Amino acid sequence: MLRFVNNGEDRTATSLGAKIFKQLQNDILNGKYEPGDILTEMKLSEELGVSRTPIREALKQLELEGLVKSTPGRGVVVQGITDKDIEDIYTIRMMIEGLAARWAAEKITPGELEELKEILEFEEFYTLKGGGTGNLLKLDSRFHDLVFKASKSRPLMHILSTFHHYVQSARSASLETPGRAQKVFEEHRAILQAINARDPDLAEKLTTEHVKNANINLMKKRSEQEHKQE
Repeated sequence: MLRFVNNGEDRTATSLGAKIFKQLQNDILNGKYEPGDILTEMKLSEELGVSRTPIREALKQLELEGLVKSTPGRGVVVQGITDKDIEDIYTIRMMIEGLAARWAAEKITPGELEELKEILEFEEFYTLKGGGTGNLLKLDSRFHDLVFKASKSRPLMHILSTFHHYVQSARSASLETPGRAQKVFEEHRAILQAINARDPDLAEKLTTEHVKNANINLMKKRSEQEHKQE
């Protein structure tokens, strides 16, 4: 079960343990290490070329995050992100991400607004060009992260940024659905227009609908995949 604790990353970002944690976290989220895989300090130490001390620190942090579990007799076992975790994350996002957009519409700075417009221009370019899911996923993350930042709420920004990072594989799969990238761009453009107009009610409404549509699209894709496997 994911716990999403505050890992103190701002204070320890320069430490080797924090860097190893971030790398292993990404490896788990990207599927390099799958649920059930065993992680050992010795093997990771050899692979990453570091001592076992930062590996041990990173594994403890990963366990706090719920991504691994220390099991007597087996070692550290990868838990990963379950379908239930993803479902819960999208449900929570539907409840609170609109609040970030509401506050962004009220508090966004001119500089942040210009940056948001620039992100959307790149998003339009890659959507029309067909520049690949990877570029669109990065722009999608930047768009949402900037809205979170513009909300001027550090707790909200931390929670939602973590959620986005933890479901990146699911978001990538959703963007690969035919027509979804175009729809995402149109929804982002509408959200930007509401924020630019300083309309918090509309910004909140459109963002909530955007997350809901993403969830519906993801559930549909997963259902189709399950039918193919039958």
